[in-house]
Amino acid sequence: MDFEEYAAKENVLAPVGIPIPRGRVCTTPQEAAAIVQECGPSVLKAQVPVGKRGKAGGIKLANDAAAAAIAAQQILALEIGGYNVERLLVERRAPIARELYAAVLTDFAARRPLVLFSTEGGMDIEEIAAERPDAIRRALVDPRAGFDVAQANALLDGLDLGAAAQQVADILVRLYRAYRECEAELVEINPLAVLTDGSVVALDCKFTLDDSAAARQAVLAAAAAQPKMTALERRGAEHGLKFIQLDGNVGLLANGAGLTMTTMDVIDHFGGRPANFLEIGGEAYTKAEVALDLVLSNPGVKSLVVNFCGAFARTDVMADGVVRAWESLKPTLPAFFSIHGTGAAEAVALVRERLGIECYDLMEDAVKAAVEAAT
Repeated sequence: MDFEEYAAKENVLAPVGIPIPRGRVCTTPQEAAAIVQECGPSVLKAQVPVGKRGKAGGIKLANDAAAAAIAAQQILALEIGGYNVERLLVERRAPIARELYAAVLTDFAARRPLVLFSTEGGMDIEEIAAERPDAIRRALVDPRAGFDVAQANALLDGLDLGAAAQQVADILVRLYRAYRECEAELVEINPLAVLTDGSVVALDCKFTLDDSAAARQAVLAAAAAQPKMTALERRGAEHGLKFIQLDGNVGLLANGAGLTMTTMDVIDHFGGRPANFLEIGGEAYTKAEVALDLVLSNPGVKSLVVNFCGAFARTDVMADGVVRAWESLKPTLPAFFSIHGTGAAEAVALVRERLGIECYDLMEDAVKAAVEAAT
């Protein structure tokens, strides 16, 4: 779950004591003008949960109310990364002396949190990492021991941060605390600015909450940006189904995210294009009619693959849900089944007897037939 900048600052950085600029969110040019009239020279920033806002024209400076109104009108007319800009964060302009970069993220390969720091903040960190990886310092953290000031100081050693060094070290420790307490996948400050008066302030924040933590972090999750969804994806979400609509022509129902993604790869291997991601494992088989209707409602779908593989889950129970849905919806497009594992014999017989469809012995053959039928 991604967050807009203002929500990340208010709900993630501020609670752990990381300094953020004075600012307010607004939705109209008139409100932006009033804030700048009160605060003085400011920066207006589009609030969308994607990066590179500045390159898209979503960040502008305003010295007075009149300039703020014009800038706000321009920004609110933008679409950035597929999101219409509906909110602005207006912050008092900070006198920047130096820009730094700090982040804590999950290193999935190492299976540990990773603290990153660079003295080259304000730039595209991906480009820096590719061109000059030595410009980014890294510290893997043992989650059982945590990350303290001594480790932060070691990470910063030799970087000539001057009087700001201890403030930066303290912010790194607090950033790790935010990462742990908020169950983040990523919390990033770019830039972390050293101001002309020597203070250190987080001028921006990118925050991604681990989706699986949303139930435990209910208050925080409520502040997340609404994901960009199609009408079908919204309908799936309303029914508790993770449905992702794609532009392909082969629809897909499978149990388990891994099997679903594998089947998508096989569709692509045989020259087809998957029309969706949707897995109906676990209790989701009880929503088979909704799931099937979602897949069939995608206008590009020309054929359907149903791929079940059961271990603890019984494939005959899942197949019964799909068969009932098929009988209710009465689709006419060709469907190709591959069923293996626990309850497979009963499932295959059920599909044959109720739908008159023979299941394929190999998943590859079912997928290949579906791709051919869709062309």
